[in-house]
Amino acid sequence: MDSILELERQTLQEVESFERALFTLLSRNPTTHDQKLQTDHKAAQILDKIQSRAATLNNVLHNENRFAAEVNLLAGPSQQQNDLSEFYARLVKIQEHHSKYPDSVPGGFDLEIAAFLDDEAQEIPEDDEEQEDPIGLLFSGEESYGKYLDLYANHTAFCNIKNVGKRPGYLQYLDLLLKAESAPIHSDLPYEVRSSKDFEGYIQNLHTYLLSFSKRTQPLLDLESAQKEAETSFSSQWEASDITGWQQPSKAKATNGASQQDGIWCSACNKHYSKQSVYDAHLTSKKHIKAAQKQTDSGDAPQINSASANGTPAANSMPPPQSSTQLRVRSIALRVHLSTSLLTTLAPVIVDTKSNVERRFSLTAREREQELIEQAKPTAPVPSNANGEAEEEDEEERIYNPLKLPLGWDGKPIPYWLYKLHGLGVEYRCEICSDQAYMGRKNFERHFQESRHAFGMRALGLPNTKHFHEITRIADALALADKLKREGRHEIFENETMEELEDDEGNVYNRKTYEDLKKQGLI
Repeated sequence: MDSILELERQTLQEVESFERALFTLLSRNPTTHDQKLQTDHKAAQILDKIQSRAATLNNVLHNENRFAAEVNLLAGPSQQQNDLSEFYARLVKIQEHHSKYPDSVPGGFDLEIAAFLDDEAQEIPEDDEEQEDPIGLLFSGEESYGKYLDLYANHTAFCNIKNVGKRPGYLQYLDLLLKAESAPIHSDLPYEVRSSKDFEGYIQNLHTYLLSFSKRTQPLLDLESAQKEAETSFSSQWEASDITGWQQPSKAKATNGASQQDGIWCSACNKHYSKQSVYDAHLTSKKHIKAAQKQTDSGDAPQINSASANGTPAANSMPPPQSSTQLRVRSIALRVHLSTSLLTTLAPVIVDTKSNVERRFSLTAREREQELIEQAKPTAPVPSNANGEAEEEDEEERIYNPLKLPLGWDGKPIPYWLYKLHGLGVEYRCEICSDQAYMGRKNFERHFQESRHAFGMRALGLPNTKHFHEITRIADALALADKLKREGRHEIFENETMEELEDDEGNVYNRKTYEDLKKQGLI
């Protein structure tokens, strides 16, 4: 058995070490959402360990009998002040422990502290398999490391509720949840829908998911205390009847009109009757007899309607204060109240989720697949540099571009559909430009007017005219030049033979015939 004094000293030392580690962890300035979430989860784990150590220390300090026995044992008998038997007995235990466990690693607590602080400095070897991020495993792909909500299952459950009216789309459903800042969610639905079994299961699953998401994204927030406060507030408002919209329509009519004064309430059937004759007729029905027998078996005292002998109905007959239906309705209203309080704090996340859904609707299937591949790729931890410019350069160098797409004006790869539209994957080569390769038809057509191609044409002794457009081989360019020279001589002869002239009498001759006739004096 360990010494109680040593256990107290060790516990206090561990608590102090955890506090220093927590200060070091929170003093860091995370730059990305993922790093911030990882820091919060580590801080929450450290707080849990501090709380467990504090509970252990509290139990040790309250064990006065054991503490006094330990002090008396160390003090030794009064007549033998120099007795070291207890010391050697404990020394033997220590030696036996180390001989039994020779491979025990000293400083295990220091390694536990270093695990919280040195994760970012550890380098992942390339030969090792991809290490899974324990924080990333807490979220689904749609949640994207806690940035967005995944409410598709809740949206489907809401649309499957009977008599819910028009089935909203996913974006319209998110708009309905955003109304929680001004009014309880789904308060516009009829009472019959909100008190149904389908709605009860839906609101329970919604509250469970929202609570789980809040715990995963905000580990340092005391959600349990916040939920207890919201539940206490709901109980006080429910008892004071300040929460409207959860009263049965039949009861509401009975309390707001003269019909209550003229009607009768049947506690067994849980129904209000406006006339005495109708009430008397239903007393002999099988439904009323069965309900009355069930009420008697359950031990509830039946409510006696004080109708007089002359048939005057009783006034101000009210149902029992608590029934199974009322308890179930109260449970549903409580879930709605707690879900509304959670949605109020998650309103910015819902707005970001809506924007992300709208953005993904505009992407193609190829772009969505590429985005999923990019998100699934593990990111190596970035060491903290003193120079901020070096960090920016590292971020620019880490641009993920597996398809080798050209960069756009913002320094990021252009979309894949734009890459295919301009045919940037097709290669064109020009022998005149020293076998230079041009990617895309547009770049290839543009290079004929650039200085590189013009220099190659001058080296061949050819003019860079429009006749040589689309010519990329040297042999083809020289052959075209010879052909143009031959066609130039024929053009002179054709101009002489094809030119037409007219004499004084209006006769038309070609140029050569006209000159011959004129020499002969016939014209």
